[in-house]
Amino acid sequence: MWDRLAASDPGLLRLTAGLRTVTAIALTLAVLAVLRVPVPQLVAGAMAAMVATFAVREKQRSRQAVTLALGLPVALASLSLGALLNQRVVAGDLFFVALISCAVYGRRFGDRGTALGLIGFQIYFLSLFVHATTGTLPALYGVLCVAFACSAAARFVLLPQTPAGTLDRLRRAFRARLGQLIATQAELLDAGPDDVEKVLEELRTGTARLHETALMIQGRLEDGTSDEAVARLLQRRIADAEITAERLGLLLLTARSAQRTDTLTLHLPGAPLPSGGELPVRDDATAALRRDLRALRLLALRPSREAPGTALAHVRNRLLGYRDEENLPEASPAVQDVFRGLGEAARAALGLRLALDGPQDESADSPATTRSREELDAEDAAIEAGEESEPEQPEPSGLRRPTTRAAVQVAVGSSLAIAGGELLSSQRWYWAVLTCWIVFLNTASTGEILVKGYRRLLGTVLGVVAGIGLAGLVGHHTWTAFGLVLVLIFAMFYTAPLSYTLMSFFVTAMLGLLYTLLNTYSMDVLVLRVEETALGAACGVIAAAVVLPIHTDRRTNDLLVATLGRLADVTRGAVDQLSGGAGADLMERARDLDQALADLRGATQPLTHPITPLRSRRDTARYVVALLETCAYHARSLAATAELLPTHPAIAADPRLRGVCGRIVHNIDAIAAHVADPRSEAEIESGSSIASMLEPGTLRTPRYGRVTDRVLRHLQRLDEAVSGLAPPLGVAGGPAQPKR
Repeated sequence: MWDRLAASDPGLLRLTAGLRTVTAIALTLAVLAVLRVPVPQLVAGAMAAMVATFAVREKQRSRQAVTLALGLPVALASLSLGALLNQRVVAGDLFFVALISCAVYGRRFGDRGTALGLIGFQIYFLSLFVHATTGTLPALYGVLCVAFACSAAARFVLLPQTPAGTLDRLRRAFRARLGQLIATQAELLDAGPDDVEKVLEELRTGTARLHETALMIQGRLEDGTSDEAVARLLQRRIADAEITAERLGLLLLTARSAQRTDTLTLHLPGAPLPSGGELPVRDDATAALRRDLRALRLLALRPSREAPGTALAHVRNRLLGYRDEENLPEASPAVQDVFRGLGEAARAALGLRLALDGPQDESADSPATTRSREELDAEDAAIEAGEESEPEQPEPSGLRRPTTRAAVQVAVGSSLAIAGGELLSSQRWYWAVLTCWIVFLNTASTGEILVKGYRRLLGTVLGVVAGIGLAGLVGHHTWTAFGLVLVLIFAMFYTAPLSYTLMSFFVTAMLGLLYTLLNTYSMDVLVLRVEETALGAACGVIAAAVVLPIHTDRRTNDLLVATLGRLADVTRGAVDQLSGGAGADLMERARDLDQALADLRGATQPLTHPITPLRSRRDTARYVVALLETCAYHARSLAATAELLPTHPAIAADPRLRGVCGRIVHNIDAIAAHVADPRSEAEIESGSSIASMLEPGTLRTPRYGRVTDRVLRHLQRLDEAVSGLAPPLGVAGGPAQPKR
């Protein structure tokens, strides 16, 4: 059960965020209840505690403390201005617009600027919500101080969260998701013709979830490890485990099919198995394969401290023996490849154990296990603490700076929202402004703002229905209402990273209860909430579309060019090292590629959203992203293999690879040039297949065994995937677009 929780919420980040916020609010309410403050001040304290807790997002505790300390005077100043300007309509509106612009512009200064801007805006909103006046300011000052103190107590005393602890929980989540992926691979082996498509979709999901966790670990390595060498070692072991797990899935798909499975099958939703997939086979080889998949899952899940005795060591020895062709069963070449893949995955699991759990008992090791340990030790010794310094890219200035552009857009949108909101209600107009401001957070294009506004409106409508029911259920029972508010706040934070619609639903339902507590609840108020939300979303979309617009096409093209540049960089560096060139931090480059691809995937969401009317465009966007994920997998694998070059006895430099790489990199650059400028005349090149270097009985036969064979196959697949990008992107010289 703990592994399931760890896998569903990597690092327990959502659980911690929800519990910490609820704890801060509950503690604030308890203190204020002892002080016997009136209900409006209880509501203000709860809202202030929530803001003070969720606004601070920095990873280091010392930086969190500084930001929280700076947030209190910002909150006090914002509350004071809200109370003073509450009765001055024009001055108040102008200040609100300026405050919103500054809050959005503050994102330029990182997490601290974002947090302080968020606190300033939300506390001003709080003053409007509770109708703060100059007469109530002294009491509200005390409420804010209590809320910030309780937030600090929840963060640093009751529910502390250190970077090292978060990283440790993320590593456990990686193990759990790896175990789930291996279990799905075992299901694929036995899936019949009616179930294979469903299991294949689960395999895609499991592979993507494992990759997501690896990226999360990458983002926490610098803060969560003792030194850079440890971070690099852990990064390498996580990458090995991820690559071998994905490769094992591909080998299993190939074993089920009549031909070699394209890597694209694991990344493109709806892609069928080649030839529809064969029925499961019941023989000694597949029985052993089922047994060994269960053994590999156990090896991945169980830390050494939880596995006393020698039973697990014997399982590990058997799996690692497959790397040296030991005890391979009589079976087809494709099934034997799966056993070899099991051996490679077991080696990655052993490396992960050594990196996470430290030295282990070696008394029961077989010769194959001893060799694997020696290889891993040699790799560990070769990892250097040095870090490449990349030249800093110049930031855009003026209105081209994203934060400046967003600040101008949100100022225009908020002005429209204030004007329209005042027409709907002179008392609740600020809901439209809040929605307009929120749809600009963490968005960078018109399409993203449109999708976010739609989701907020949908969640608000559903939340109004729930709020009506809850308000009628609670009546005037104050503490029952506050208890339900805490439940809804926890649900809001727990679901926020998963679904913006769900988060908006819980927010609106909570607001229905707060209105009940303030004795301002009515059906008209909740309907007005929907109207103001729709107005605010519309104003945000209009401002984004008219004022300094960044269209979705432009943003996705920019991110696509950046992703292709990272892909060329990783491919060039890996092949250069495999050809005998100087070493480089290739895994760091590979993770930069993964992050660029994640940014592109997020930016294409408006294009791939289920409600988009442009079906052909949606399919093209999905296909291009899937091809890029395929390219990233092969580039990542090449980088991991290249870093083994100084220590692995089965790998040697091969100068022929430079010629192969030249065409691939040229094609990547040609595609990037065409995306950046459609008038570009760059064309992709085609030539003899890299597979020709694998033909037996010729002078091109590899000299260094299966590892070199695998390098060439990765290059071949990368070459095919890059060429496959040309037709959907309109680049001349590409092959015909494959059917999908």
